[in-house]
Amino acid sequence: MALAARSLFALFLAVAGLAVPAAATSASLVGVNYGRVADNIPPPEKVPSIVASIGVGRVRIYDADPRVLHAFANTGIEVIVTLPDRCLPSMAVDPNEALVWVRANIQAYLPATKIAAVMVGNEILSNANDTGYALARCLVPTMENIHSALASLSLDGTVAVTTSHSLSILAVPSYPPSATVFRSEVLPFICPLIDFHARTGSPFLINAYPYFAYEKDSSNVALEYARLDPGAPSITDPGSGLCYTNLLHAQIDAVYHAIAAARGDSAKRVMVWVSETGWPSAGDPNEIGATPENAGKYNSNLIRLVAANKGTPLMPGTPLRAYIFALFNENQKPGPTSERNYGLFKADGTPAYHLDIAVPLQNDQPSGEGSDGGSNDGSTLVPVGGSSGSGYFGISSAAGMRSHWQRQRKVLAFAMLAVVFSH
Repeated sequence: MALAARSLFALFLAVAGLAVPAAATSASLVGVNYGRVADNIPPPEKVPSIVASIGVGRVRIYDADPRVLHAFANTGIEVIVTLPDRCLPSMAVDPNEALVWVRANIQAYLPATKIAAVMVGNEILSNANDTGYALARCLVPTMENIHSALASLSLDGTVAVTTSHSLSILAVPSYPPSATVFRSEVLPFICPLIDFHARTGSPFLINAYPYFAYEKDSSNVALEYARLDPGAPSITDPGSGLCYTNLLHAQIDAVYHAIAAARGDSAKRVMVWVSETGWPSAGDPNEIGATPENAGKYNSNLIRLVAANKGTPLMPGTPLRAYIFALFNENQKPGPTSERNYGLFKADGTPAYHLDIAVPLQNDQPSGEGSDGGSNDGSTLVPVGGSSGSGYFGISSAAGMRSHWQRQRKVLAFAMLAVVFSH
């Protein structure tokens, strides 16, 4: 049914007056990672309609490919582009090279393509090949040069500069969240990075996979807790007294605690977002839990969690932001079978599994404090130096975000159903 069903459903939405206008799709707090390590997935020109079919308003790509950036032009879908790891050594010491790159890969596509951020490398601080931390030393200088280049072009108020991290940058054990700190060997690179985020207002991004914790220790990590199931048994952090009903919130708050331990007061201005999270729909025999059912439940629960517009137990006033990994199954990724089966969609553009989405139609105000049902005090963080209009990732104010989300929640609820009916 796939693509035809999505087209028919989009037509229904338009006739019903509920179609998502191009300029409003970024209201969705949910993003998706569009990887292309495959030789059989749809061409870039067909991807925006697939992304829109599931109500997603944000996409992260792992390069700055011109064909992809052109494909997302005039769609209203926000795009995070990535500066490849190999570019860091030269760009860290040459501000002019950063300016040339920004002009060619960012400015040239604005405003038609809604580029919201530049990701400088991926998991640099846990790169197994960077044994002497030569690449790590280049990270913040490169980010500074990219940010300066954007500022010189008056783009720093709308295009953020950030990078992503594996949770392996945390010292072991990373439980309870309140006791978590960064590994001592990465602190010399983490501290100036936190200062950069605090000064520029860009988010600290983590690649967080509850699946990994479950697969590694399924006897002690409950499936329901890892899968974000509503009603899963809760765990109380003995240090903070906060109650956690899912593992993803615990992982995010562990990072918040580590940031605070590393940088104190300046850390209070740093947001933590999830740049990758997902669950494989297939795996090798020893990859416990890698099934279509678990993948469908995890991502359905994730979308509901993000759509609730709430934060974590530690940061209830900062709405959760997350990017699902990944858009497609990628047949050329190395490693175990699971690596090739994280996609929401198969290579032919049909759903890889069922998503059960039931987004609330009312903007119910959360109640209670200090738990996953914690209160939202209405506050959120806005970018330093941003304009009074749209800032990084479409945020201008907490009130504006709530108002816009109210208007779009019903649209998102119906758009999400496209996946259910196309399966």
